[in-house]
Amino acid sequence: MNVSEGVLSTYWLWGSGIIYALLLLWIIKRLPWEVIWRERGIQHLFFGSIVVLVLLWQLRAGVSVYLTIHFLGLTTLTLMFGWDLAVIAGSVVLLVMTLLGIESWSMLPVNLVCSVVIPSLVSYGILRWVEAKLPKNFFVYMFLCAFAGGAVAAGVSGMSMALVLWLDGIYPWSKIYHDYAMYLPLIMMPEGLLNGIIMTGMMVFHPDWIRTFDAKAYIDDQ
Repeated sequence: MNVSEGVLSTYWLWGSGIIYALLLLWIIKRLPWEVIWRERGIQHLFFGSIVVLVLLWQLRAGVSVYLTIHFLGLTTLTLMFGWDLAVIAGSVVLLVMTLLGIESWSMLPVNLVCSVVIPSLVSYGILRWVEAKLPKNFFVYMFLCAFAGGAVAAGVSGMSMALVLWLDGIYPWSKIYHDYAMYLPLIMMPEGLLNGIIMTGMMVFHPDWIRTFDAKAYIDDQ
């Protein structure tokens, strides 16, 4: 869910830019770069995921003059690489989309926060809640972290963008609700299904691709 035109006030752009920059610096500082540079498999999987996501994000629809929707796929990236690398990958994808002229340069900071950072953190938060509160079970992970996680992440991402447009006075809430917010459940369902199907396939055939999935705990010990 992205804003495609330069319509927001400067303080929204600067505020989101500062938030994103601080988070990015923290991510860069905490990532195990020596492992990433050493492991070619991680590099191939990471850049391959970026290519797939660039293609996926081009399948989009406009719901208003300024607001577009598309599949996110950030839940899958978060479960595969962790939220930190998911933010890096999503940022690269959004930068490519902007370089291609599909997204607006002026809206890049807000789009990074609402379409990359927020869904990644929501997906990670759901994962941590499931790990803390529920038993380690293959189907619990699959349905709650992948299917439900993808749906909730898409819903929160879309609502955050809608709230930005409303708080900045671009649209009245009545228009945002009737033209967009009330249809969010219809957007969330295919997003959850897409992430769930992809994650299910990897959990069965390539569990080693998923950083947050312990096959021994979720499968072997059952």
